[in-house]
Amino acid sequence: MVFGKDSVDNDELLFAEESTEERFDHFCDHSRKWKILIVDDEKDVHSTTRLVLDDVTFEGGKLEFISAYTGDEALQIMREQSDIAVILLDVVMETTHAGLDVARIIREEMKNKMVRIILRTGQPGQAPERKVIIEYDINDYKHKGELTAQRLFTSVFSALRSYRDILVIDQNRKGLKYIIEASGSLFQQQSISRLAQGVLTQVISLLGLRDSVYMKGSGMAVSSSDSENMRIIASTGRYAECHDSVDNCYEISDDTKKKFDKICCIGHGRFIGDDYVGYLPTRQYGSHLLYVEGCGVKHSEQDEDLLRIYSDNVGVAFDNIYLNQEILDTQKEIVRMLGEVVENRSKETACHVVRVSEMTKILGAALALDSEYVDELYYASPMHDVGKIGIPDSILLKPGKLTPEEFEIVKTHTDIGYKILAASNRKLLKTAAIIAYEHHEYWNGSGYPRGLKGDNIDIAGRITCISDVFDALCSRRTYKEPWDVDKALEFIKKNREIMFDPALVDVFFEKLEFVLAIQEKYKD
Repeated sequence: MVFGKDSVDNDELLFAEESTEERFDHFCDHSRKWKILIVDDEKDVHSTTRLVLDDVTFEGGKLEFISAYTGDEALQIMREQSDIAVILLDVVMETTHAGLDVARIIREEMKNKMVRIILRTGQPGQAPERKVIIEYDINDYKHKGELTAQRLFTSVFSALRSYRDILVIDQNRKGLKYIIEASGSLFQQQSISRLAQGVLTQVISLLGLRDSVYMKGSGMAVSSSDSENMRIIASTGRYAECHDSVDNCYEISDDTKKKFDKICCIGHGRFIGDDYVGYLPTRQYGSHLLYVEGCGVKHSEQDEDLLRIYSDNVGVAFDNIYLNQEILDTQKEIVRMLGEVVENRSKETACHVVRVSEMTKILGAALALDSEYVDELYYASPMHDVGKIGIPDSILLKPGKLTPEEFEIVKTHTDIGYKILAASNRKLLKTAAIIAYEHHEYWNGSGYPRGLKGDNIDIAGRITCISDVFDALCSRRTYKEPWDVDKALEFIKKNREIMFDPALVDVFFEKLEFVLAIQEKYKD
């Protein structure tokens, strides 16, 4: 190691004392640390570097020194720790070009372009400055014989600034990527709670909280019709157990509630202290707030601008979800009302379609069907007999037994219902069309209108079939008195693999407690 050359520009050599107060700026926050990897085969270099830079702080964070005495050690550390900010790298160690090999592997094989590499050599002839700067992507080159404490500080501080700026650029790049990717995926969400949870997750990622040991990543999404009525619609971290009203969550401080009120008045999101409170504008449905606590490090105006762009896009997504939900709710209401109209026309209680609807939901969920599809079954099944609207009253309301000819006419209600509903392009009504068409198809192929068999019958038709038959047996009709529940259950058992899907019969009896509870809740 060579530190004996005369000083240049009146700087003292590396071992000379300098005033720490004059050299370094000090910050009050020492929670963050910047990792400096010292790679040199001489222990004195490590101890001297630590001595000179020990009290340096950069943007509130101290330096954390990590030592490696060979090129292989340095590479192992780089593989294990991706957040090394600066490498002080010796050229000659176990080989005359070990340091250059390390630099090449870091840049070319590890693809790490962010870490700043300062090459230090006592034998500059073995590593020509121009050559290594160009070919090895070196950020600074220092001859140990000319290296003073001030110059070492300057090199490291400059390298940290460069590393910080690269982090900012990379963070903004990731932020834009999140905005592009998240906006598309969020617009596909089908419920406010799912959308809110997705938005909260994306903002935490945008702020870099998820991967940081310095940040908590706790937060919530709040829906508010006014400042006095705030409802939690999504939460994570230490707020994960908070539900419903903000006032009912003991985790939420009065200070946080004041921040909500402040953002509602301002009309856009901002960082308040260590926390971020976002404002999601919607046209008709009140305000929505995002709260992410413990952001810790200082964020720039660019960060706020990115989050504002994101929030504006998300506000549109919320509006679309509300609008779509309103349309869907209207469809569901019309479907159920039509189902009730048909039941009333045939002198059967409208509670029949309610009970069938509830049963299909229980059975669909028990079969682990997709939750959205179970929801479709729930709202579409009341339309199973809509085709009866085309059956003459003389047959539909006949109190006695139907003739074979009359029964053939009644059977056409499946075709009529299908033709009415299948004309729609709406997903819900298409499901209702299938149910209307196939809810009288039987497992062994003896049903109507097409004599479908087994799995060729749509699962929606099979579920509605068993629900409709059981409830019809237990209900009063113009042509019969209600059956006893035990008798109706025995009928279901006997027709396993005849009328009904055997697996569905098993699930029906597994959930019998809930089925009977529906019968009790929605009595005629």
